[in-house]
Amino acid sequence: MSPHPLVTQLRFARSELQRGLEGVSEADAVKRIGMLNCLSWMVGHLANQEKAYWVVLAQGKSVVPGLNELVGHGKPASTPALADMWAAWHEITAAADVFLATLTPALLESHLERKGQLHPESVGTLLLRNIYHYWYHIGEAAAVRQALGHTNLPEFIGDMSQAVYRPE
Repeated sequence: MSPHPLVTQLRFARSELQRGLEGVSEADAVKRIGMLNCLSWMVGHLANQEKAYWVVLAQGKSVVPGLNELVGHGKPASTPALADMWAAWHEITAAADVFLATLTPALLESHLERKGQLHPESVGTLLLRNIYHYWYHIGEAAAVRQALGHTNLPEFIGDMSQAVYRPE
C-alpha cells in the first residue's frame, strides 16, 4: 500500500531538512545568533513534535526520554549536540512511520485520544501542522546558516520526484 499523499509530503519535508543541514559542523550546529535557536535544537525540536503526535499520542509508546525537556516548546534555550539530535530524530521518525504507514482518509478525519480526552485537532490537521512546522524551521535554518557565513547552500526546493501530486 502506498503511503497517504500527506505522509509523502511529510517525508519530503524531512528530506529537505536533512538536505538543508547537510555538511553542518558540530561547532556551527550549536551556535545561537541573537534570540534564534541553534540548528541542532531545530532538529531535536522537530523530532520532539513527531514523538508527541505519532509515537506518544498515536501509539502510547515512549522513545528518547528527556527530549521534551531539552527542546520542547516553551522550554529554556539549549544547545544540544547535533549528533545526538540526529540520532533522536532518526529513532523517532522510524517509530512515527509505524503509525503514519497506517493512515487512511478515515483515520485522518479521526481524533487521537489521551487520558480519555479526544485531541481537539484531527489526525489530518496534526499532520498538516507537522508538515508546516518542518517548513517553518527549514526556512529558519537556512537563515541561520546564511548568518553563520555558510556558502553554497541549497536553494529553493529539492528533487520532488518522490513527492509529486497524486490524488487520494
